[in-house]
Amino acid sequence: MRGQGAQALSIAGWLAVIGWPFAVWLALTYPQLRWLLPLLALLFVLRLAALRGKTGTLSRAAQGLAGVGILLTLASVGLREARLLMWYPVVVNIVMLALFGGSLFSRMPLIERLARWREGELSPAAVRYTRQVTQLWCGFFVVNGAVALWTCLHGNLHIWTLWNGMLSYLLMGALFAVEWLVRQRVKRRHG
Repeated sequence: MRGQGAQALSIAGWLAVIGWPFAVWLALTYPQLRWLLPLLALLFVLRLAALRGKTGTLSRAAQGLAGVGILLTLASVGLREARLLMWYPVVVNIVMLALFGGSLFSRMPLIERLARWREGELSPAAVRYTRQVTQLWCGFFVVNGAVALWTCLHGNLHIWTLWNGMLSYLLMGALFAVEWLVRQRVKRRHG
């Protein structure tokens, strides 16, 4: 039963992350739907609960982002300024850039750590490749964050929702897919 509860918390948390742009769009477009904001805060609380007790850099970043989601939602309700919610994707990209970029200055970049966790020992070619992939993700977070920032400053809710609710997810998925294909070729080439 405990595993099902944790799974339900995890699903609720991911719904908050993925549904954020659409909930923001609905709340800003239809004032009668402002009740979505406390619900969104609750989903982030559930995400935080699902992450409780988990350690590691990615878990801590996810906990921090859930906290930011809660704060932005509560601040927008308390200040009656729902446009504050539009800044969440900018914060996510800054945190992810700091996480990935900061790891480039450590002994082992983030992607290398993830690869070693999954694959075990890595060849020198694989270590070089994981560093390049970490740099690639840093570039993605810079571009994605810059566009997310522009959508906030521009103030057009439809453009903001299109980018932060669909296009950025599609680009992220495409990057995952292309990187996976390239990784398979690198693995075959370097054994």
